[in-house]
Amino acid sequence: MSVRLASSHDIDALVVLRSALWPDDQSSHRSELSKHFTGEHSHIDQVLLYENDEGEPLGFVELRVRNYAEGSEEHAVPFLEGWYVSPDHRRQGVGRALIKASEEWARARGFDELASNSLLENTASLAAHEAVGFEEMERTVNYLKDL
Repeated sequence: MSVRLASSHDIDALVVLRSALWPDDQSSHRSELSKHFTGEHSHIDQVLLYENDEGEPLGFVELRVRNYAEGSEEHAVPFLEGWYVSPDHRRQGVGRALIKASEEWARARGFDELASNSLLENTASLAAHEAVGFEEMERTVNYLKDL
């Protein structure tokens, strides 16, 4: 079992994992991943993939360096845009390994913080974040008004 940098060869597996986390149209996932792996403009800086010994993908993280993160005074902060572990493999160290690899990726680029967020009602995600050392910074309610 290991975490590695994802590549364009992993797009099919990543589309399945991303669709489980973000149930959007699979073609939009494929398009965004293709842009990332071909170097086109993308909202992704790095994708890490966790595989078991048979090469089956069990989870992933997507990282992006943002110019702001709640609670940070830094002007550039690596942000965990997506963190997903297949339900049958949760609470077995997969998520922790993905976060450790994310921390190593961030440190190797000179960062000393890693940020993330979660929906308030996603109590499993909140617990997972706290279990790997994230500290809650604030709670917000987002609004939108049509003009």
